[in-house]
Amino acid sequence: MAGGLTASRLSRLELAYAPQYGSAKDAVNLAGYVADNLATGMTRSIQWHELGDALESGAILVDVRSASEFERGAIPGAINIPLEELRDRWSELTDRQVIVHCQVGQRGHTAARLLAQLAVDVRNLDGGYLTWLSGRASRPVLEHEYESEHDHEGVLR
Repeated sequence: MAGGLTASRLSRLELAYAPQYGSAKDAVNLAGYVADNLATGMTRSIQWHELGDALESGAILVDVRSASEFERGAIPGAINIPLEELRDRWSELTDRQVIVHCQVGQRGHTAARLLAQLAVDVRNLDGGYLTWLSGRASRPVLEHEYESEHDHEGVLR
C-alpha cells in the first residue's frame, strides 16, 4: 500500500528467496498472479454464493477432482471429469457455460485454462469444493434446498 502498487504488480516484485526466511513461491507474488489473471481476463471466476444462480441459468458444473474425492463428497448436480481425463472428454460439455472446480482451486484453474484454450465458456469456482462447503455451512439452508439435496431420511444425496 505504501508503494502505491496495483495488485497485479505484486506478481512482479523481486523478493529474494532464502529458505530460512520465506518460500520459493511467495504468497505476495502468488496473490499478484491471481489478481493479474482476473484483471486481464486470463481467468474468469465465480464465487460460491453465485453458483446456484449460474446453475439455474443452465451452466454445467464439472468437478475435476479424482473419482475417489468425488465419492467422498460433491456439490449437488456436479459431474465428475477428473483433470487427467478432461483433455479426452471435454467434448462431453455442450455449448453452455461450464463451471469447473476442484478441492481448493489449483486443478480448477488448470482445467479452466485448458477449456478456455478450447474455446469453452468457462469459469473457475474460487476456493473450490472446500470454500463452497464452508460457505454453505455458514448460512441457513432454505427448506427447498434441504429437500432437493437430502433423501427422505435426511441423508445428503
